[in-house]
Amino acid sequence: MFTGLITAVGTIKSASPLGGNSRHGKRVSAQVEPQWLQGVQLGDSIAISGACMTVVSLQPDGFAFDISAESLACTTGLDAVGSLVNLEQSLSLTTKLGGHLVTGHVDGIGQVARLEPVGESWLLEVDAPRELGQFFAYKGSIVVNGVSLTVNQVDDLPQHCRVRINLIPHTLQHTNLQQLRAGAAVNLEIDLIARYVERMLNVDRSKSHV
Repeated sequence: MFTGLITAVGTIKSASPLGGNSRHGKRVSAQVEPQWLQGVQLGDSIAISGACMTVVSLQPDGFAFDISAESLACTTGLDAVGSLVNLEQSLSLTTKLGGHLVTGHVDGIGQVARLEPVGESWLLEVDAPRELGQFFAYKGSIVVNGVSLTVNQVDDLPQHCRVRINLIPHTLQHTNLQQLRAGAAVNLEIDLIARYVERMLNVDRSKSHV
């Protein structure tokens, strides 16, 4: 589990195929400040731009993780050499929960519709897959590239759902959201509570047993 509060921005240094066809994934290495790696061990979970991955090797200035073909198909930006990625180590029972409960399971890929300054802040509009629209609510939570953010407006459009978000300068300065432009793809995760509420409301009760 994670909080959606980014603690470092790393750089993808390499991505090597783990097999000879599209059914195989890749081994990816990421570079990050050495002090951020203190306490990280093999097998630990790290959220990489919103996707939970397992550390398979450690170097003085980075780490490597294996990403399956399935995960590659469901995420964006995790194997692009030279790209910046948001990083967060998994939370512990003593971690401050300053964001919200984040699983690191990407639910869909969105597209940036607009990013522009408004006063001292920035307006971010993201077009999400239409089927995710029911999980977003005014003042609810959303994860964009691993960052815990608050929804300011939701518009259900014919082809997609548009989510409007306000970004403060601190968020842009300390995450890879600063590199977003209109048309850019982003990893999205819906709110954990909304996920379970949807399941409970739609379960086939006729199959339940008392």
